[in-house]
Amino acid sequence: MTTTPTSAAPKSAAPPPRSVLRDPGFLRLWTGTTASGLATWALPFVLGLAVLHRDLDAAGLGLVLAARTVGFLVAVAVGGVLADRHSRRAVVLWSALAAAIAAPLLAAGLGRSLVLMTAAAVLAGAGQGACRPAFQALTAETVAPELRQRANAAMTMAVRSSTLAGPALTALLAAFLDVWTLLLGIGLLWLVAALIPGKGGDARATTANSAQGPAPRPGFRTEFLEGIREARRHPWFLAGLGALVAVIALGYSATSVALPLISRDRYDSEWVLAAAMTAYTVGALAGALVIARWRPRSQGWAAFAGLGVYGFAPLSLMLPVHPLVVVAAYAAAGVGIELFNVPWFTATQREVAPDKLARVSSLDFLVSYGLAPIGLALIVPAMAFFGVTTVLAVCAAACFLVPAAAALVPTARHFGRTPPATTD
Repeated sequence: MTTTPTSAAPKSAAPPPRSVLRDPGFLRLWTGTTASGLATWALPFVLGLAVLHRDLDAAGLGLVLAARTVGFLVAVAVGGVLADRHSRRAVVLWSALAAAIAAPLLAAGLGRSLVLMTAAAVLAGAGQGACRPAFQALTAETVAPELRQRANAAMTMAVRSSTLAGPALTALLAAFLDVWTLLLGIGLLWLVAALIPGKGGDARATTANSAQGPAPRPGFRTEFLEGIREARRHPWFLAGLGALVAVIALGYSATSVALPLISRDRYDSEWVLAAAMTAYTVGALAGALVIARWRPRSQGWAAFAGLGVYGFAPLSLMLPVHPLVVVAAYAAAGVGIELFNVPWFTATQREVAPDKLARVSSLDFLVSYGLAPIGLALIVPAMAFFGVTTVLAVCAAACFLVPAAAALVPTARHFGRTPPATTD
């Protein structure tokens, strides 16, 4: 019989902090993510102020924002490959620095050169897009597996708080600062996002580095397709993407167009629009708080049910209900969306091969951000042709039925082949 000496235990085997908020590495990452979120949400608001100050016209605003979206969509795919090829921390650094450089370029072109502003907007969007999958993968490297659901809840709370604080803080600062200075402030936020996050651990697979010598690296297209093949290995992930398509391209797009119209025409008040959007964000914050600790036995089914709750938003706009019912429906939709998002991110970090995590995450962001403009472009003519009520009915049905169908896909019940550990 042999015994293991106490001194043989590795020092690195110390248990992780009981609270993710006590982990300095995660707090640095959270700070960087929050700064990038504030900068992302503040930019459209600051450019809107430029229109009010007549430094930019409405057509120019649309062009600049469209250019930012194009930059984002291209870079999010590129960033996923780069974050799997190289250090995730380095990708965050350089992508956030690109967005930081874009801010003074936007300021320089304000009122002088729309071409310069458009090019700077592409750069800003590229920086924003490239850092998203890198941040997602860096979370998996920084946080122990048993703490990731709480970490992802804290991350999504930072994003949702930014949607409230970003425009509000910008409006407050606009009373004292001009648009040029506010744009430079956005650049400073991106500098924080670039410099504050620490280096993650080595969570990526090492199979590619196990050979005696460095293997020739495949091309970009090959590596991107490897990410798609990895995503296809997980039926629950593909089902989740399909459900997101329905909710974002149909439900979210329809409510984005219909809510302002119904707030004006049915309730003759702008406060319904403002209250519903605020309730959605507050509901999302509440949902993140709940899912930070709640571990449903069938996590995937609970997540898809939460996603389906968004159907109550278009449903409330169909019916001549009291405006508080609309506000309550949006609050419920906000809660539900985070009951889906947080387990979805956590399962992706748990189930996807670590060396392909950024590429698979980039597919998620491509769907989430790429389909929203397409949905908006199609919803408007559909409402004009079929009527607002008919379109809202179809979109509400899709929000209810598609997540329900996705929940029937093999491995969807637990977002994986086996239930996740519940010791978090």
